[in-house]
Amino acid sequence: MEEETRKEEEVEMKREEDPALIAFYTSFKDLFEFFCLNTTIHGTIRLVCSSRNKMKTAFWTLLFLASFAMLYWQFGLLFNQYWQYPVVLSISVKSQQTMFPAITLCNLNPYRVNLVSKNMAELDNLARETLHNLYPFSIPASTLEDNSSVSLENWTNSEVNSSSFKLDDSIALVRMGGGKVGFRLCNQTGGDCYTKIYSSGVDAFQEWYSFHYMNIMSQIPPIIDISKDDDHINNLVYACQYDGLPCKASETEHFHHPVYGSCYTFNKGGTDEFWKALKPGIVYGLSLILKVEQKDHIPLLSTKAGVRVMIHSHNQTAFLEHEGFDIRPGIQTTIGITQDEVTRLGGNYGTCTKDGDDVAVKLIYNSTYTQQACLHSCFQRKMIEDCGCGYYYYPLPPGTEYCNYNKHRNWGHCFYLLYNRMYNQDATHTESCFDKCHRPCKETWYKLSAGYAKWPSNKSKTWIHKALEAQNRYNVTGDSFRKDIAKVNIYYERLNYNSWDESPEYTESQMMSNMGSNWSLWFGSSVLSVVELLEFLVDAAILSLIFLYRQFTAKRTHKVSRPPNIPSISLTLEKYRYVEEGLASTQDVTKPYASDGTGTPCQDTKYSTYQMPELYPSVVLNGFKRRKEHSVDMHLNS
Repeated sequence: MEEETRKEEEVEMKREEDPALIAFYTSFKDLFEFFCLNTTIHGTIRLVCSSRNKMKTAFWTLLFLASFAMLYWQFGLLFNQYWQYPVVLSISVKSQQTMFPAITLCNLNPYRVNLVSKNMAELDNLARETLHNLYPFSIPASTLEDNSSVSLENWTNSEVNSSSFKLDDSIALVRMGGGKVGFRLCNQTGGDCYTKIYSSGVDAFQEWYSFHYMNIMSQIPPIIDISKDDDHINNLVYACQYDGLPCKASETEHFHHPVYGSCYTFNKGGTDEFWKALKPGIVYGLSLILKVEQKDHIPLLSTKAGVRVMIHSHNQTAFLEHEGFDIRPGIQTTIGITQDEVTRLGGNYGTCTKDGDDVAVKLIYNSTYTQQACLHSCFQRKMIEDCGCGYYYYPLPPGTEYCNYNKHRNWGHCFYLLYNRMYNQDATHTESCFDKCHRPCKETWYKLSAGYAKWPSNKSKTWIHKALEAQNRYNVTGDSFRKDIAKVNIYYERLNYNSWDESPEYTESQMMSNMGSNWSLWFGSSVLSVVELLEFLVDAAILSLIFLYRQFTAKRTHKVSRPPNIPSISLTLEKYRYVEEGLASTQDVTKPYASDGTGTPCQDTKYSTYQMPELYPSVVLNGFKRRKEHSVDMHLNS
């Protein structure tokens, strides 16, 4: 027995001498003192070292909390500025070979189409009567008659029955109050009407005529693919030369526009090496001699004489009504080009699209994405959705038809209301196409500078006329010669171009640098100091969980109705020593109060044996070292 006891004591002593694998704090005070004395954060040691001086402790506590508050206030400002995602626009000059831009030319002279010639004649008669009612003069019938019309039987498979179309003369142009002129369009029931008013009678008449013209032309395709071999239409360009060489027919598109007539697009794809810009200057650019048609085929629709020109990027639709400019006849126009390239970030830094695939609007044009093409596509689809038909000047999505007041009585009323609702300042987010059509993330701009000169001069016009007559069957004579031709030179002023690139004003690395600078300013510490602070918070959380667990388990193990009454025991020093050394472990101490009712002590009851309680804390034994507690079974003898 003694040998076993001795071995248990040796094992216990060895266990007490070995260091613990995980040592933890016994209280929050120990945890806080250890953190303040060992952390690298400046000022925290003052919270412990000055604990005897409560005034200093309070001062350093307030100073530490104020510094902490100022730090995170500045952190909030930095994060607020970062989450606004500001950008910086940087400009760089790039010098490299580039392709010549695409050039689109139109003669500002829409042609009459023989399929609807009868309807156009009815419209001209109605226009002549309207002008006579508004103003005291009449247009001669010969002014509006034109025997030159385009035959479209070879280019359209659809059968057009012009006799089935009825011109609506109820949509009349009338005088309004205040000297204004306009016309009225009503809905299906006639209860709601929209009045289109102009202060100029010329603008009002052209808009009224154009409205009827769209209803007539809705019976045929709006943009007609024309054969390049058709001499009747492709006489817009008399001569074409690029970089001193005759222009190649590759990547040249010829089409007919419903408003601007016969059109050409040079270098549409931008892939032919012939159109590469090698040198700047007029000599190395594009030189054109154009025929300006003065015989208006539809004079009430087109009132200008000249050539419409637009310079744009490759594979893009030319929106001449929005971005083009006009060239006068009898004038040599010199246009210098400078190129700018813009690159936008997109994402959190702005709304832009790379190729338009992420835009909610599907393009109705067979070209690359531009914001203008998206706006037109958005309006056309909204027009079909609300009005049941499409606007004539824009292409149609598959399975739809153009507006015609014979089939869609109230489309004009619906069109003008929709246009005002979508493009004015009061447009809602769901209706505005500008909110749906994002700008391209990469876009090329062309800045133009133009110069003009009289061409040809009085002394050179004779030989130029003879040369054009011999080569191009140009047979105009007299003073009208200069009115029917124009020359245009388009060239690069310089081959280097400006690149405008967006970059984030605050990157992640700059944010970390600014946060580190502020942290060092207020606490004079580093990243490891932040780790120390996190370790302190984790230790505090773990210590809280330990205390809660101990409190919970203590309530469960000490849940007894009433503890047993332990009698008072008086021990001498000698008996205490015997007890501590295990000598009294064999003595029976019988409880005087535990019996079975016959006076005989109960040996098998719950409290027949018990562990020797620890001495009262009021007893102090000087010179005695307590080594180990022993469980002693004592029975109180009677």
